[in-house]
Amino acid sequence: MSRINRRALLMKAAGSAAVIVSPLGATAYSAEARDKAHHQPRNLQGLIEAHKATYAAFAKAIYEKDSRTPGQDSASRAEERALLAVCAYPAVSKGDRQIKARYLLEVEARGELDLAEHIQTILRSTI
Repeated sequence: MSRINRRALLMKAAGSAAVIVSPLGATAYSAEARDKAHHQPRNLQGLIEAHKATYAAFAKAIYEKDSRTPGQDSASRAEERALLAVCAYPAVSKGDRQIKARYLLEVEARGELDLAEHIQTILRSTI
């Protein structure tokens, strides 16, 4: 089974036949999702929802007709910021720790926790 991650999405989009295979799917980036992504939620669930919205928007941007647009770069940066916000969230309660761990394990299963910055941010959030 192939792993779908940011690099794989970009590589597939560069080819002639791009098919999206994402656990989250490439849903339309609604105004509501955009608003969620641009506001800085203060709770973990809000951060996770913002990341899901920006991830879907990034996937959608990859598969648009013109495969190398400025929209892809901004969608990629927005998704990266949203993921780092989840990584940085200081989960204090047992419930938050479980939610954060489960979500980040899902993200990691897609191959998305691939930057040293992700791991450093997660570790810093625990101290």
